[in-house]
Amino acid sequence: MKHRIVKLSAILLTSMLAMTGGVKTNVHAATMYAGVSAELAGYLKESSQENSQSGGIKETAVKNGIDTKAQIKAKDEKQGTDGNTQDSKEEKDKSSQAGKKKDTKKAAAKKTSSKKKEEKTGKICGYKKLGIARVDNYLNVRQEAGEDGEVIGKLPSDAGCEILGKEDGWYQIRSGNVSGFVKSDYIVTGEKAEKLADKLKKTMATVNSMTVYIREKPNTDCTILSIVTEDEELEVVKEGKKWIKVKLDDGKGYVNAKYVELSEELKKAAVYTPEEEKQQAQDTQQTGSSTSTSTSANSSLVQTALSYVGYPYVWGGTSLTNGVDCSGFTMQIMAKYGVYLPHSASAQAGYGRSVSSSELQPGDLIFYGSGSDISHVAIYIGNGQIVHASNSRDGIKVSNAFYRTPVCCRRMF
Repeated sequence: MKHRIVKLSAILLTSMLAMTGGVKTNVHAATMYAGVSAELAGYLKESSQENSQSGGIKETAVKNGIDTKAQIKAKDEKQGTDGNTQDSKEEKDKSSQAGKKKDTKKAAAKKTSSKKKEEKTGKICGYKKLGIARVDNYLNVRQEAGEDGEVIGKLPSDAGCEILGKEDGWYQIRSGNVSGFVKSDYIVTGEKAEKLADKLKKTMATVNSMTVYIREKPNTDCTILSIVTEDEELEVVKEGKKWIKVKLDDGKGYVNAKYVELSEELKKAAVYTPEEEKQQAQDTQQTGSSTSTSTSANSSLVQTALSYVGYPYVWGGTSLTNGVDCSGFTMQIMAKYGVYLPHSASAQAGYGRSVSSSELQPGDLIFYGSGSDISHVAIYIGNGQIVHASNSRDGIKVSNAFYRTPVCCRRMF
């Protein structure tokens, strides 16, 4: 092959010299050119015969110019051969694995960055002077330091708080949207709290847009499970470059990574405002003795439901104190007021009468899900809030009633 290339180069060089000669050498040039043409024709004939024997690939090269490696590879991939099909599959698998490793590295990098940020600011899970509740279920947060102080919130077991001060055996704390006093005997602080936080903290995805879709799969061509509102926190199951797998109440789904901010968090205190809910019940009271009686029952039901905030969530559970799921919670609360419902969110949606979200009153049930499929239920407590058995991390808690899009609302009284 090498001698053929040398030969072709010599022929072409001679040809160029012949064509660029002066006027005086025109006759000689013509003679040389004819000889070169003959030589070139002979060379091409030899190449053609050789290419014919090797399957015709080099024949194409002679006609169209010598192919680059990329062109040959492109032709092979387009035509497909038994030899490179397996190689191509293996390359794709390697590429896919490399992509997954890259995502894992990025997720690890995010966590490392978050850890460095905490070290730089001196904060742990957002707290500078960390305290963690160590109780069986929850710790009452009171407006003033003392047993006579009004309960304004509940700090679940393993929840974090910022220690603001200390007063006669009580810590002044802030956790979530709750600020008040808790008994210091049940709060772990210092190095012990820091070590405990490492075990208890979870990666959370906080929605940073007005609304965001939670999808069944990590793509835009699948079912939308729900629409979640701004500032809602979702526990992360698995991190990815484009999609984050999250818990949605007692289910799971995917959210676009663009629309959430990731951070390491501890549980937070839940707001508990019985007086506010009583006022809401009075505001919705209508004329007529039957309506008044119904509203009174609703108000009492709300207070009963709120008294279980902080207790654990257990899938399939029916115990208000030892563990209950969403439909088990509504089933048990309603049973205390003479309404007997099945242990199924979708089945409970067939009871009572339908009301619109603009007509909601304390004690009504709100159902959530995807399309017409119902997967979660909560009790409306007024002021745009619900109480529900949310998930294993948060247990029974108070949330924004429209943290996700309701499927329907039902009134049982």
